[in-house]
Amino acid sequence: MPLNSTQQHKPHHFRHSLISLSDIQRIQKMVSKVKRSPVKSIKDLRNSNNHSNRRWRRKTSIKNVVAASSAGLATIRRRITKLFFKIAHLSTSAHKKKATSYNILKKTKTTTDEHEQLDNIRRTLLFDDTTTLLPPSFSLRKTVFLDLDETLVHSHPSPPPERFDFVVRPVIGGEPMDFYVLKRPGVDEFLESLAAKYEVVVFTAALKEYASMVLDRLDRNRFISHRLYRDSCRNIDGKLVKDLNETGRDLKRVVIVDDNPNSFSNQPDNAILIRPFVDDIFDRELWKLKSFFNESDCCECDDMRDAVKHYVTVQQRR
Repeated sequence: MPLNSTQQHKPHHFRHSLISLSDIQRIQKMVSKVKRSPVKSIKDLRNSNNHSNRRWRRKTSIKNVVAASSAGLATIRRRITKLFFKIAHLSTSAHKKKATSYNILKKTKTTTDEHEQLDNIRRTLLFDDTTTLLPPSFSLRKTVFLDLDETLVHSHPSPPPERFDFVVRPVIGGEPMDFYVLKRPGVDEFLESLAAKYEVVVFTAALKEYASMVLDRLDRNRFISHRLYRDSCRNIDGKLVKDLNETGRDLKRVVIVDDNPNSFSNQPDNAILIRPFVDDIFDRELWKLKSFFNESDCCECDDMRDAVKHYVTVQQRR
């Protein structure tokens, strides 16, 4: 088809200014990319900014909390340290005050009366009461005081008698002496029977140097609880008296057996006068006393003096 005149005569520069096909395709690709990526609005931009701000604020608040906690712990630590220092100071001050008070008490002087009271307490606790001849007794048993010579035994100095059971050799006044001792019939059985129900005490006016040796041989089985010698007697008008008031025992609960009336002159109602023993092998006095002390009326009576009175009355009638 032939071109018209207009088409045939277009200038050359105009043909070169037209958009080519390749350019159009490039533009279409760019447009399609733009369409696929969403365009953010102002609102979206604001929301995005707020979200980032919140994250920054959250991080900032956590840091602040950690910092505040560290500061609080440091404060608590400082206060606890101060508190411990105060407690240590107070305890040290109190210790010094106590020590000072103790020193003051140590320097305080005690009076004579206080010393005497303390001595009495010590003697009581140690059972060493010098006001009584015997230590305190916490037993419910009654007490029987027995004389030694002519009551339980008879002693004879040299030369030796016809009959004797053993010999003791004490030193008296710096001189050795021989004593030949004869036991009263029934003495062994009497001591054993008596010790089963009573507190047995030997109260003798003999010297300890002699009497202790005799008792060691006589009382092999230790039936005798205590021993009192001449130094425990009272000298009244030249007579040796065995004062039961000084023994520390209740007079309602004691009996004394002796062959010498002078020995129990202060408490005659508590005494049983026994016939003196010399060498009578048929003597029966201890057998009588054994029966008396084993009687239920004697063991259970409230006042031993009543039982003694009854026994003495019965013996006098015979």
